[in-house]
Formats: sequence, C-alpha cells, structure tokens
Amino acid sequence: MKKLLLVVLAAVALWAPLDALAHPLGNFTVNRYSRVEISGDRVYVLYVLDMAEIPAYQERQRMGSESAYLRRQAVEIGEGLELRIGDERVALRPVRRALAFPEGVAGLRTMRLQVVYASGSLARGGETVRLAYRDTNFGNRIGWKEVVVRARDGVRLVSSTAPAESVSRETLAYPKDLLRSPLDVTGAEASFVAGDEAGTPPELLTPEQLGARVTVRSADGGFAALIAGEELSAGVILVSLLLALFWGAAHAFSPGHGKAIVAAYLIGTRGTPRHALYLGLIVTVTHTIGVFALGLVTLALSEFIVPEQLYPWLNLVSALLVVGVGVAVLRWRLREWRRSAPSPDDLHDHHHHEHRSHGRSHSHAPEPGSGMRGLVGMGISGGIIPCPTALVVLLAAISLHRVGYGLVLIVAFSVGLATAMSAIGLVAVTAKRAFARVDFEGSLVRLLPAASALVILGFGVVMTARALTPLT
Repeated sequence: MKKLLLVVLAAVALWAPLDALAHPLGNFTVNRYSRVEISGDRVYVLYVLDMAEIPAYQERQRMGSESAYLRRQAVEIGEGLELRIGDERVALRPVRRALAFPEGVAGLRTMRLQVVYASGSLARGGETVRLAYRDTNFGNRIGWKEVVVRARDGVRLVSSTAPAESVSRETLAYPKDLLRSPLDVTGAEASFVAGDEAGTPPELLTPEQLGARVTVRSADGGFAALIAGEELSAGVILVSLLLALFWGAAHAFSPGHGKAIVAAYLIGTRGTPRHALYLGLIVTVTHTIGVFALGLVTLALSEFIVPEQLYPWLNLVSALLVVGVGVAVLRWRLREWRRSAPSPDDLHDHHHHEHRSHGRSHSHAPEPGSGMRGLVGMGISGGIIPCPTALVVLLAAISLHRVGYGLVLIVAFSVGLATAMSAIGLVAVTAKRAFARVDFEGSLVRLLPAASALVILGFGVVMTARALTPLT
C-alpha cells in the first residue's frame, strides 16, 4: 500500500508543478519582446514588457498613478533601446503606450506594458541601409527575450539576423518546448531599402483584446488557488489544509529537494525511523522560514536585492551542505574500513577475528555526519530553497488581507513536503534493515554504506557545479 501511494504521488507530481504556475516561465520572470518594424521612411519598435506575478506585485506596490507610471516607464525603457542606422545612433520617441494587468494565480495579477517607439524620417533616397538594434533594459532579470524584424509600406528588407514572426505570439503564448530554455535574444541587425512615404506605427492591443487573445497559460489550480477561495468556512479551511499537505507532498516528488540524497544519507549512516522523522521536521522549519524570509526580501528589499538572484546562492549553500555531509560520512566509512581490515594475527585466529569484527560493526560511537549535525545539514539542504509558488501564496495572502490563512497554508505545504521526505527516508531505512537480514555473503551489505557516502558526495559536487554556473 505504501509503495502504491508513493507511485500515485510521483505521478501527480509530474503535472502538479505545472498547475502551480500561471506564468509558464515561472513567477519571477520579466519577459521582453521587441518588434522592429521598418515602415515607409521610418523605423518603429513595438516593445512589450510581460511581468509575471511576483515582479508585477512589486511594481504595483510602488506604482502610484498608472498613467504617470506608464509615461515614466516609456521614457526609461526608450533610453535603454539602442537603434543605429549606419554608424549613427537614432533617437526613439514613444508615440503609443498601454498598460494592462492580466489575471495570474491566487488572485495576483501579471503586468503587460506596451510601447511603440518611432524614429525620425530616414530619407535615404532608395539606398541600402544598415540597421542595428539592441535592448539593454532589465539585464539582471530572468525571462524570455525575443526580437523580430519586419518591413512594410514600400520597404524592401534585404537581410536580417532576426525572424519576421514571433514564436511566442508577442509573449501571448510561449511555446512549451522552449520553456526550460527560453529565448535569450536582445538584438538584431538588418539591411533594407526604405520607402518614399511616411510609415504608420503598429497598433497596440487594448485590454479587451488582451483578455480575448491571452491563452490560458496553465490551470489556476493546485496549491496557489487555495488562497483565493471566496468562502472561508471551517470546512473549507480544513479541506484547504489537507490539499496544501497533498500539494506539498506532491512538490517533494518533483525534480530537486534531494530525495536520492536523503535515502543515501540514511543508508550510509546509522539511520533510524526517528532520524527520518527528525529530518522531516527540520525540512518543515527550514522551508517555512525560507518562504517568509524571501517574502520579506520581496516586499521590503526589492530596491536592493532582486529576489530571484538569491536562488543561485541558496542552491550553492544547499550544495555545499551536501558536500560537507558527504565528506564527513565518507571519511568515517574509510576509517571504519581501515580498522576492520584483517591483520596477520587475525588470519591465524579466525574465531578471534570474527569476534573483533562483530564488535566493531556494532559500535555505538557516534560517527561524523550521522548525528544531529548531519541531520540538520541534510534537512537545511532539502528545505532551504523556497518554492516560488509558496511565495506567491504569501504575497496573495497579503494583498487579500488573509495573512493568517496564508501562513497556515504555507506551513501545511511545508509539512506535506517534509512528510514526503520523511517517507522516503523511512523506506530507505526499512530497505536497509531488510537487506541486512538477507545473506549476500556480507559483500553487498558492507558496500552499501560506502557507496551511499559516495552518492552523497557525488550529488553534492554536481549540485555545486550547477549552482556556480549562474554565479560566474
């Protein structure tokens, strides 16, 4: 029955993370799209800024008047756009702009800003002109970056390094096959022959058109949807807490969270069911604190720290903790192996050798990495990286004035996450004890702890390398 439950939860976890996100690229993303449109004797740039729930929430907290914000942003973004015709930099002035807030998850809104910029008259008399465009805005934010180049109204496009059509429908429908590796294009070059007449600027989508054209990026279900329920009766709250536990457990089976590392740790040390439960408790506390701390950064320190930039550092701390525990366990196993190696006297006295080996293998001395320090290290490693969806729930709770309810949901989610981690640990401990009762001539049982220590260390090294990549 336990195995069946784990299989079901693992299957649910394959689609649970997708349901937890309204924005397909993640709740932190700031996505940019530029359509460079050469029309008649002018160059126009349609610039689209698509902010996911968390950055949109931050922007709205400091926005003030929407009209003033839109004018200000149009100017600031325009200063970050570089357009060169030949060797000369050409000024771009905003001529049209619009701001909309499409619905996201948990009652939060995303943000879509559109601005059309125009150059002056090119007046090149039918000659071939070189164009270079670059977007330098929001360079420190993660997200989709796309540029297309089009020609119309008598313009002949000779060559272009960018396509003429958007693969994301101008950030309205991101292609699923590119979600894990989104486009990262911020510039383009082209050659063209300008037209003789004045061009016409591109049209903007109205909020009504956006509502009709924006595709449903994913179901507004899962954990994040719990905070936005209209009715909060005792029965609804109880069911919501149970669902939060479920989504937390399902989230534990998604990629990450060190499931294999937890199992290897408890096999490589003298892991007991009590240790597995302690590990779950530490994960619960660490994950809950992590969500609240990241929420504080998002609300109070966003002018100084971009929240998503903390994730690589948290990944690095998690990886180094795993490396430290792996090294400690491996060192202890190597010392134990050297102590248990047979001496010449042992070969002459088989009975004495068996008695000594038995005594050493059942020593109750604490081993480095296997006591509370090791459990704390593994627990922090598994819970230190907060789930972005839990952060969305926290922000939604604040905006909906349901802070207490949101905090309880987050704790329940963390408990569900930790319960799944503890269940994995209990399975590992039970399996280890089952193997110990089976006669494999002792070789497999003796190799398991050392192999487990190598697995922990190997995972830690790989995690460290991956964590360092975005920091270099």
